[in-house]
Amino acid sequence: MERGNHTVSEFILLGFTSDPTTQLVLFVMFLIMYTLSVLGNITLIVLICNDSRLHTPMYFFIGNLSFLDLWLSNVYTPKILAICISENKSISFASCVAQFFFSAGLDYSECYLLAAMAYDRYVAISKPLIYSQAISMKLCAFFVAASYMGGFINSSIITKKTFTFDFCNDNVIDDFFCDLLPLVNLACGGKEGYQTLMYFLLTSNVMIPIALILASYIFIIATILRIRSTQGRMKAFSTCSSHLISVTLYYGSILYIYSRPRTRYSLDSDKVVSTFYTVVFPMLNPFIYSLRNKDVKEAMNKLFKIIPL
Repeated sequence: MERGNHTVSEFILLGFTSDPTTQLVLFVMFLIMYTLSVLGNITLIVLICNDSRLHTPMYFFIGNLSFLDLWLSNVYTPKILAICISENKSISFASCVAQFFFSAGLDYSECYLLAAMAYDRYVAISKPLIYSQAISMKLCAFFVAASYMGGFINSSIITKKTFTFDFCNDNVIDDFFCDLLPLVNLACGGKEGYQTLMYFLLTSNVMIPIALILASYIFIIATILRIRSTQGRMKAFSTCSSHLISVTLYYGSILYIYSRPRTRYSLDSDKVVSTFYTVVFPMLNPFIYSLRNKDVKEAMNKLFKIIPL
């Protein structure tokens, strides 16, 4: 990748703190979350692939969401763990580029996938009689492929733009991974037009999917309100509640970081929030989609031959 005249060969990731005791505590916490994330997402993927009752469009999307979360965990957390216990907090320029590219591609893909899942829930609740015809597995595969394609095309654009900056030999990143805003803060030139690109990517990868999700839920809520029985309303709402929780947690953290005015930018608070969508969210998703889901519980009981929950 072509770079400026005054560039660096590696970056230093400061992480959260330099206190050894706190670093050890953070290492244990992140290790537990990483283990739960990997085991939870792999288990959910295996359940969906193994049980024929889960071979439906909704679980097809959930399985792909788990696949994204699994790889997101592996992009971020191993390096975070290394930073917590090692005195060497450096990351090579090439590794930083790779981490940035894959993390952005996976995050953008997840934004699109959550929008596709909202459309699936809209059809399931608002048009149940034609659901099987309207949401075919071929259409689901198209939505997933388009999510990956859109995510990584946009990731390629932002990665190329970011890493052609001149970093002026300043290589200290006050964060625990190669994130966009800390990298832009290190750049000392060539930022012309970057704000416009940022607004374009925020609109195409976040605001448009959010608008589609909101539109889907407006129709969903309108349909639920037309249901006369309370039990019917609760049943309809339960089919989309897990997705709604995921959307709220995921987009809430992203919007907090990337849509605030620059005058309110704070690295310390952003590190805490970014930890949520990079580490905590991939761990929570398998539990969000399984603990309140009867079909997944039954599939788990069948697979592991345990007492029904």
